[in-house]
This record gives sequence, C-alpha cells and structure tokens, in this order.
Amino acid sequence: MKQILAQSMLAAAILAAVPTAHAQMLPQAQPAAAGAAVGNGSLDRIVAVVEEDVILQSELNEAMNAIVRQYAQNPQQLPPQDVLARQVLDRLILMKLQVQRANDQNIHVSDQDIDQAVANVAQQNKMQPDQLRAAVEQDGTSFAAFRQQLSDQLIAQKLHESVVRDQVTVTDAEVNNLLASPTYKAGEVHLAHIQVSTPAEGGAADIAAAQKKADEAIAAIKGGMDFNAAAIRYSDAPDALEGGDLGWRRLDEVPPAFADAVASLKPGDTTAAMRGPTGFHILKLVETRQPGRQVVTEYHARQILIKPSEIVTPEQAEKKAEDIYTRVTDKKEDFAKIAKDDSKDNTTANAGGDMGWFQKDAWGQAVATQLDGLKENQVSKPFQTDAGWIVLQLLGTRQSDVTEEATRAQARQAIGNRKADEAYENYLRELRSSSYVDVRVPELRDPDDKQQKQASASTTN
Repeated sequence: MKQILAQSMLAAAILAAVPTAHAQMLPQAQPAAAGAAVGNGSLDRIVAVVEEDVILQSELNEAMNAIVRQYAQNPQQLPPQDVLARQVLDRLILMKLQVQRANDQNIHVSDQDIDQAVANVAQQNKMQPDQLRAAVEQDGTSFAAFRQQLSDQLIAQKLHESVVRDQVTVTDAEVNNLLASPTYKAGEVHLAHIQVSTPAEGGAADIAAAQKKADEAIAAIKGGMDFNAAAIRYSDAPDALEGGDLGWRRLDEVPPAFADAVASLKPGDTTAAMRGPTGFHILKLVETRQPGRQVVTEYHARQILIKPSEIVTPEQAEKKAEDIYTRVTDKKEDFAKIAKDDSKDNTTANAGGDMGWFQKDAWGQAVATQLDGLKENQVSKPFQTDAGWIVLQLLGTRQSDVTEEATRAQARQAIGNRKADEAYENYLRELRSSSYVDVRVPELRDPDDKQQKQASASTTN
C-alpha cells in the first residue's frame, strides 16, 4: 500500500504524491465539533468555506492521517500538529479552488478516465483493481473517496494543461538563444526546495515576514535538521509534504536566477535563501548526472498501402495486398513500380514507397512491430493498420547520433517547462488571492494570511 495513496492524495499544481503505509493511526488532526456525526462517534464540523463549497473536519482528518501514516517510520520529520494541519488544509483549499474553476470552464473527466487512473494505480502497485480496492478500504479510506480524489486530480491536471496551453509558447529563436547562451548548462540535477511565499499583493511587511521564516528554515538546517523535515515544516509549496522533492530536471530548466547558485553546489549542499517573484527559495542539490551521447537505430524501408474505400471493401483490400506480396516475392516484380501504381499513401507512393530513414516508432506501432521481425531486404506479409493493409520492405538499418537533435528538443522542453511552472504558479496565486476562503477554526488560520483574516472578520460581523 505504500504507493497507493501516492496516486490519489490531493496535490495543488500537479499530481503530486502523498504515499501511505500500513502503520498505526495517530490521533485525529483536530477534535470534531458541532455538525454531522462521523465514523468515530464524534461530530463533524465545517473547518473552511471555499467559495460555495466547504471542507469538513472529517476530510481534514482523513488527509492528515494519510500524511501521518506516510511518515510513520520517521515521525520526527513532521512539524507540530497545528502547523501540519494548516499545511494540509491549504492543500485541500487549493484543490477545491482548482476543481471549481475547472467546472466553471466546463472541464470534466469521464468515468472511463477515472477507471483508467484506477487501473494505472493498481498496475504500478502490482495489483488487480479489485485487490487495490480491498487495500484502499483496509487502509481506512472508502473506495468512493479514493475515486473522487483521483477525479479531482485529473480535473486539476486538465486545468493545468489548459492554462499552460493558452499561455506558453516556445519559439525557435528562444531555443537558439538558450543553446548559444554562455550561461547554458548541460546535465541534470536532482533538487529539493523550500518555498516561503509572499502574497500576490503583499507589501514590505509581508516580504519581511517571509524573509524571517526563510531565515528560520536556514538556521534549522544549519542546526542539523534534515532538509526534507525542514521543507515539511517551513515550505509553502504544494510539494512541502513530500519533503520539497523536485525530482530530476535538466539544469537549463532551473530558472536563470537560481541556475548559477545550483551549478556552484556540491551534492548535499544547500543555497542561501534567494528572493524570487513569488517569495523566497532555498534549494538543495541532492545529486547530479551528466548527459551522454544519444545514439539510436534508424530504419530505411519502403511500403505499399492498400486502403479500403467506397468501392474497395476491407476484404478486397486485404486480397489485393496479398496479391501484391506474391507479385513482389514470388514473381520478383519491381516493388517501386507497384508502389507508384497501386499504393494509396500520398507521402511515399511517388517515391516508389520509400519512407526514408526513420526511428522505429515514427510510423506507428504496427510498422515498428514488423520491423522487429524483418531482415535486410526482406518483405513482410501484408499486415493491417488503421490506414489499411501494408506490405513493407526493410532496406537497411544504421546507428545515428541524434545528440544535437535531442539537445534542441530538450532545450525546447526546458524552456516550455520553466514557462509552464511560472505561468501556473502565478495562476494559482491569483486564484487563491481572488477567491473567498473563510477558515472557520481559529487555530487553523494562517496568522500571516490577510485574506483569511478579512473573511473571518466578515463572518464574525
């Protein structure tokens, strides 16, 4: 079960994981108050109003218990109970807001999408779906709630894709400039981070408070606190409860303002608190790896495609492909001439069916499968694809160094990822600051959150 809820717990900007394990249950996050009865016999209560939706004490308890189980072997890494409760509540609030905004934009997921997500989680955990269901329920979570969490995450992911698609473009000039820049750095880095955010409309006092919190995190790390534990305790980022782990990324994906600092680190080192557009950031370099040359096998082949049509039935198309195979292999007729005369593939017919040099999967899985079984100059028996029936001849193979091509593709992806991260982070900050959120439980309010204070004051009055 360790990775099961890693696929289902709530995440803010992406499908971040919150794994659980079979372990003892610690006390609930907060005592329940007036409201509906919950499973342990106490009463539920509303802990936060998020626009027109609410978060119940039972939801917060369940999410907190999942975090507690995740860290059952290292409970010392968890912050104090009240700090953890605020972090988890913030995550729940942000997910509610994303789902609401997605619904407003007619972004939905189907039951089939959720079924596929369940199947993916089961496969990753080497289970069948029914075994996954039993394991989830054994862990104390209803399967309906599990599916709802997956649904929310899929919706949030679609919202993320929509925002990024509308705001992020990468030009050839940007790729060229990055590769030509003296600051361009190859290689990959495994990073962890602590982010201390400042409000979207924050002033000098907010910046000073964030700086103080970042300094406290630095002091704690220098005093011997594990970086992951410090991230859980001090970070405001959506991945804080995962110890701030950013995973592997290309060094050129790191924002330029931080790239030089990261490049100067040795594995295990930590940066000072660095000011960024959204607050203060502390980065830890976990490990590095250098890219190697990328050499791939390329194939040269030619094809004859026979398509069914209004006047050619599928059976007739198959029969014609078989006749062509016989003409090429038994009668030794010219492959290129038959392709020019009979092939219905507009891109290759005039070239005698020549497909040029290509990587294995370039023409689809059906062609790739046939290539595996062919020797040089051998002709395949007719096989069916979505386009029709194909007779394929393998002309040769070669090893090609695609490092330069791959480097450009990676540079383009790095720029796109960086822009996407910035765009969605700004989107979430604006979404949070422009939405009505009222945390009803005083001890769960962030003392530095002016918006919560205003909402609570309005409710009181």
